[in-house]
Amino acid sequence: MSTLREGGGRRGIGGLVGLPEWDRCAVMGVVNVTPDSFSDGGQWFDTELAVKHGLDLVASGADLVDVGGESTRPGAARVDEAEELRRVVPVVRELAAAGVVVSVDTMRATVAEQAVRAGAALVNDVSGGGADPAMVPMVAAAGVPFVVMHWRGQSIDMNNRAVYADVVGEVVAELTESLERAVAGGIEPDRIVLDPGLGFAKNADHDLELVAHLARLRGLGRPLLVAASRKRFLGRVLAGGAGSPPPARERDAATAAVSALAAREGAWAVRVHEVRASADAVRVAQAIEQAGRAAAERGAGVAGTAGAGGERAGDRGADGARTEQVRTAQAGAGGTCEANEANEVGGVGVANAEGAV
Repeated sequence: MSTLREGGGRRGIGGLVGLPEWDRCAVMGVVNVTPDSFSDGGQWFDTELAVKHGLDLVASGADLVDVGGESTRPGAARVDEAEELRRVVPVVRELAAAGVVVSVDTMRATVAEQAVRAGAALVNDVSGGGADPAMVPMVAAAGVPFVVMHWRGQSIDMNNRAVYADVVGEVVAELTESLERAVAGGIEPDRIVLDPGLGFAKNADHDLELVAHLARLRGLGRPLLVAASRKRFLGRVLAGGAGSPPPARERDAATAAVSALAAREGAWAVRVHEVRASADAVRVAQAIEQAGRAAAERGAGVAGTAGAGGERAGDRGADGARTEQVRTAQAGAGGTCEANEANEVGGVGVANAEGAV
């Protein structure tokens, strides 16, 4: 379910100007129009296949679809601009024409601009505007929502930058700087989503720690996108101590677990490759939250009723005490009158007796 409105949203989720506002954590399906993505490279490289895949994702429960034409896996080299445009724009155009809410995944302002013209409603830049100085001004002029991800450099050598003394504190601080730059560049704050950048210049321990502290990231006051799908840290968790990580496509159940946790922590959306499991997960998380809220409200109502009942019982007790006091006073007064009457009768009797004698 979604309603189109500006701002607002339940605790933790937030709303974005220009996008539907879902009543739960949204699910963003991924369409990689690439030959070399880490999880499904080459499967949707053809435009027709990519469009069909996007429509299938929506049918499986995706609320919006993220279309990208450049792999950002660790070690990946950049693709040239003309090729990225060739891959992305036709897919965006056809999906948007079919009524799909489309996000474009790009670090280039020219690609983002043409995708927006083709119908994209959101720009998802893994560099947060850091790779292309023209990106923030373009997004500001277009007036579309913008995803600012935590980023320390290009994929070709980003693993070398995975050095932190306090990963949560440093990611929060660096995301704050990126957010401030985007706002200073003209993007309205209520059009900005933040993404902690799981897997980007981070090792598995860093990713797990960030997932464990999503509440601190939400503390930045903007909607949060969590993109854990099929990533290395999940493979490491599933491998255990000495095992080999399962292939990326075998990490969807683990991805759904993170989706449920993220939804429970108030994330605005989760970005996933396989939609159905995560679509189910966020709905279950919503149902659990609603049940807890309803129970809390019932508890508050019972406590209020009990308090009111206690007050009424106290009033009845006070009334009873006052009634008893009146009765006691009346009884005391009655006893005095009877004694006086007896005395008077006794006095007359004595007098009569004396007179008779």
